[in-house]
Amino acid sequence: MFLWAGSKATDGGSEHRSIYRKIREYDVLDRKKTETALRAGEDRAILLGLSMVILSVMMYFVLGITILRSYSDRVWADETSCTIVNSTIVCDVNCSYSCGPECRRSSRYPCLQVFVSLNTSGKVVRLLHNEETQDGDPECFYIPKCRKDYTATRAVVQNISERLRSQHAVPCFVDPTDKTDSAILTQIYGRVAVFHSLFWPTCTLIGGTIIIAMVKLTQYLSIMCERVSRMKR
Repeated sequence: MFLWAGSKATDGGSEHRSIYRKIREYDVLDRKKTETALRAGEDRAILLGLSMVILSVMMYFVLGITILRSYSDRVWADETSCTIVNSTIVCDVNCSYSCGPECRRSSRYPCLQVFVSLNTSGKVVRLLHNEETQDGDPECFYIPKCRKDYTATRAVVQNISERLRSQHAVPCFVDPTDKTDSAILTQIYGRVAVFHSLFWPTCTLIGGTIIIAMVKLTQYLSIMCERVSRMKR
């Protein structure tokens, strides 16, 4: 009877140990799965952060050789006030527009000449729309898109001329060295354009750096927690 009771107790203890081992194996397996998933997520987050940093550096490079270079080389840098002296359509300029693949047709647009007087010096100069007008046709204030319908194009230019006449004084930009006898109404590569061109690359760079820093901080804290748990054991 005692032998039977002893063998029964031994069997019960071995069953408890086997159950405990299975539970511990499941816990270890779940922990490994969790660690694998966390590592995969951390790797993806670091890859995302590095991609954002590299993209921002490339954007800085592209903007540095385009907008920033144009901003540093700009001619009309000083802002002043100009008084409209004359705004008249003087002639028509020939142009060509696309009518399909490998198809070009000729048309024309009215040339609007605008003269202003600089309030700082009283000098009368030609007013241009922006920097690109100087490269396209410096004799005209505005170069509209070449279209087939000349009447519609003339109506647009005529509307611009009437608006300029209704405004006695307008803000303009002039050459501080007085090497050019012209002023521009708006700047393409001004401070606002530079700010907007640098804002998004800077945000991308900061965001990528924060993502990488947070992942590294999380990894460091997990390592410290694991060390503390081992010391308590």
